[in-house]
Amino acid sequence: MRVTTDLWVSALVRRVFGAGGFAAVVKRGATEAGAVFVLSRGRMGEVVLYGPAPQTSYDSAKPDERFFIQVDTSEDGSAFDARLEREKKFDPDIWVVEIEAGTVPVEELLSVKTD
Repeated sequence: MRVTTDLWVSALVRRVFGAGGFAAVVKRGATEAGAVFVLSRGRMGEVVLYGPAPQTSYDSAKPDERFFIQVDTSEDGSAFDARLEREKKFDPDIWVVEIEAGTVPVEELLSVKTD
């Protein structure tokens, strides 16, 4: 049984707040299984967009883990608005979560694939 997206996002928001950061759900998607995009804002103003990793990135040893890839980085968060709008047109069930991670690196909050 896979964890619902709603529960996973709630847990992410809780972990971010627990680390002294801030998190907000910008767009709610499908409760059961919506794709999640995460906008991470750094203290120096940089913004990084993380999106779902390709299916080939999933590890059979961790079948319930959600993996992400870094989609893009920018100094201006509004640069991602058009990208997220295209994603919403393709899949209206996506979730968008914006975080300021606080003292914990984003890689400890999300399973980010680098290859």
